[in-house]
Amino acid sequence: MSEEATPESRLPVGTSTSDSGPPDTAPSIEESPKGESRPFDEERDGPVSESDALRSLTSDAGHDAAEQSEARRASAIADLISARLNADASGTRIGTLALFNETVSFGGGFHTGGARGTGTSRRVGAAVALDSAELIEYTELFVQPEGYDTALDDLCEQALLVLTGPPGSGRSATAVNLLSEATALSGTQDGGCHRLLDPSVLTEPGWEPPVKNCGYLAEVDEGPAGARDFGVRQLASVAAALRAAGCRLVLTGGHDLWLAATSASGSETFARHELAPLDPLVILERRVLGHAPEPDARAQLHELLKADNAISALREQPAARHAVHLASVITAKGDLTAAVAALRDPSDQVRSWFHQYRAPEAVAFALAAAVLEESSYLTVAEAAVKLHTALTPPEPAPPDLRFADRLGHEQQWIRLDSTGSGPLGAGGPPRVRFRGALLGQAILVHSWSTLDGRREAFLEWLRRLLGHRDLEVRARASVAAGVLAWADHHYAVNRFLTGWAGSTSWPQRQAAATALGVAGSRPESAEAVWKLLDEWARGGSTAYQRRLAGTAANAVGGILGRIAPDRAVGVLRSALDRGNDWGTLPSVAWGGVHLVHQGQAAALLGAYLDWSAPKDLSPMVVKTLSAFVFAASRPYERPSAETDASGVAGVPLLLSSLPEHGEQVAELWARALARRPVQDSALPALREWVDTYAPLCPGSLDRIAALLADVARRPGKHRERLYWWLDKWAADRDHPSANAAWLRRRI
Repeated sequence: MSEEATPESRLPVGTSTSDSGPPDTAPSIEESPKGESRPFDEERDGPVSESDALRSLTSDAGHDAAEQSEARRASAIADLISARLNADASGTRIGTLALFNETVSFGGGFHTGGARGTGTSRRVGAAVALDSAELIEYTELFVQPEGYDTALDDLCEQALLVLTGPPGSGRSATAVNLLSEATALSGTQDGGCHRLLDPSVLTEPGWEPPVKNCGYLAEVDEGPAGARDFGVRQLASVAAALRAAGCRLVLTGGHDLWLAATSASGSETFARHELAPLDPLVILERRVLGHAPEPDARAQLHELLKADNAISALREQPAARHAVHLASVITAKGDLTAAVAALRDPSDQVRSWFHQYRAPEAVAFALAAAVLEESSYLTVAEAAVKLHTALTPPEPAPPDLRFADRLGHEQQWIRLDSTGSGPLGAGGPPRVRFRGALLGQAILVHSWSTLDGRREAFLEWLRRLLGHRDLEVRARASVAAGVLAWADHHYAVNRFLTGWAGSTSWPQRQAAATALGVAGSRPESAEAVWKLLDEWARGGSTAYQRRLAGTAANAVGGILGRIAPDRAVGVLRSALDRGNDWGTLPSVAWGGVHLVHQGQAAALLGAYLDWSAPKDLSPMVVKTLSAFVFAASRPYERPSAETDASGVAGVPLLLSSLPEHGEQVAELWARALARRPVQDSALPALREWVDTYAPLCPGSLDRIAALLADVARRPGKHRERLYWWLDKWAADRDHPSANAAWLRRRI
C-alpha cells in the first residue's frame, strides 16, 4: 500500500483538451461550419494511458457539456417513446408477428354506408345501377356536410360536379344524395342513379351517357395517376354531353383530382366542390339514433361511447366510414369494445395505409414523421425531401413536393398542431403529430420489415440524420433505430448497431446507446440487449473494442440503468476493470453520472465502495475513485422527462441530496482525498462544493460540514489533511474562501 499524500503535495494538475468530444455546433455529416467536408469519424480514439484518462476527467473540453447535454436529451426522449411503446394505449401491442401474419383486404371504397351493388344491381353498358336498398342505405340517415346546398345548386346548373375530399370523408354518400336531389328537382323522368365502372371512359372523345335522364357517380382512384387525364382533357365536353342527355354526374376523388380539375381549361363549364370534414360523432349519432333523438337516449349513447373508448377512437380516425362501422356494431348489439380495439390497432392502420399508398412522396413523409414526430413541420418536411431523393431516380430539377397539401388526403393519421395563430402560429411553428400514440412506431416496424427494396436507402438516410445540426433530430433518429432493434434484434445488431457502437463518431456511438436503451426497455428484447452489452464491456483492448465497451457504459446510464441498476453497475465494472487499459474510464465515469441522475445513486455508490475496498493504488481503485470524484463534480440539470432523481439545477446531485447516502459519500470522499493521483482531482472538486455550489443550494454548507466532520473522525490523517486545505483555501491570497474558514471552525 502506498503512503498517503502529505498536505504539502503539489497542487492539482492543469487542464488540457481531450481528444474525443464533438464540436459545440454539432455540424452535420455533410458539412462543417466552414462548409467543408468533415465527417464525424475524424475524431480520435480517446485516452488510453492513466495520465491522459485522468486529465480527460478534469478537462472542460473533454467529454464536454455538449456531449452530456446530448446524452441527457436523447435519454429523455427515449424515455418518452419507450413509455408509449409499453403503455398498451389501445388494447393492442405492436409486434412483428402481429404486423405481418395476415393480409389486408381493401374493398367497398371509402363511403359512409352501403356496399357497392354487384349481385342485385343492373348493369347497363359501362355502368351499374344502384338498387333501392343501396340508395336507402346512402340517403336515409345522411348527414349533410357544410356547403351541401351550394354543391347541389352547382350540380343542377352545370350537370357535372367534381367533388373532392379525403378517403373516408363520405364522398360517395354525398354524391349519391346530391344526384338523388338534383334528379328530383329537375322534373325529368327519374332514370335512377348509376355508378360508372370505369371512370377513365370519361376521357375518351365523344363519350355519351349510356342511359339518359339519370344520375352518374364516378370515383377516381387516389393518386396522380388516377386523376392525370381529368384536368386537361374531356371534362368540358363531358359536361356538354350530360346536359344534352338530361343527365348529371358527380366525379369524386382526392387532392390530385382537385388539382387536375382546377387547372383544366374550360373549367367554367363544370362545378367543383371540396368536402369539409364532418364530425364522426355526429354521423354515429345519426346512424344509431335517427334524425330526432331523445336527450336521454343521446346521453346514454355518449356514456357507452366514452366507456368503450369509442370517442377517442373516432378522434384518432375521424373518417366517416369508421363512424358508420361503429354505429352498425352498436345497432346490431355487437361487441363495441372489440370493434374499438380493432379500429385503434396501429398495426392494422399501418398495413391498410401502405396497401394503398406506395408512392415515394407518401412513404417518405410517413417515415420522416415516424422518426421525427413532435418536431416542427419544416424539420420533418426537409428530412422527407432527402429521403424522397434517396428513394427515387435523380431528376434534372428538384421535385415540386408539397407535403402539407396532402396531409388531409394521403396522411389522415397525421395532424399539424400549432398553439398560435397565423401561418406558423404565435406559439411557434406547427408540430407534426400522429393521431394515435403507437402509429409512428408501427410505421417504422412495418416499413423496415416489408419495404425490402428501400431498406438500404432508409438506413442510410437514418444514419445521416445522426449528423443533423438539431440535437432533437439526432435524438429522435436514435430512438427510431431502437424501435428497429426490438423489431429484429439480431439483424439490427449485425446490420448497423455494432458498427455505430464501435464508430469513431460520437453521434453514432450515442445513437447506438440510445437505441439499445429503447430496445432493452421491451421485455421481449431486454435479455438479448443485456447480453450484448455484457459482451461489449468484457471485450478486448483494441481501439474498436474499447469504443464498444464505452458505448455499453453509456447505454446503461440511461433507461436501462433505471430499470435494472444492479445489472447496469455490472456492465460498468466489466468496462472499467481492464487492467492497465484506461481508455474506458471517461465513458464509465459518464455512465455513473447518468445513473446518479436516473435516481440510482445507492447502487452506484455501493459498487464504487466495493471496487475501491483495497484502498491501494491499483488501477481499479484509482479508476473507481476518479469516477466517483467525477460524479460528485458534475452539476445536475433536470431533463424534460421525469426521473426518480430530484435535485437543484446547477448543483451536483450527490451534494444536494445529502444527507441521503451520506455514509457512502463520506467514505468515498475520504478515500479519494487520501492519495494521489486521485487527490489531484478530489481537492479542487471539494473546493467547488465549498465555494461554488454551496451558495446555490440552501443548507448545503451545513451538510458539507457534517460530511467533513464524518471524514475527519476516521482513522488516519484525514483530520489533519482537511485542516490544512481548509486553512489554505481560507487564506488564499487571490480568492480567500469565507466558507472554508467557517467549515474549519465547525469541524
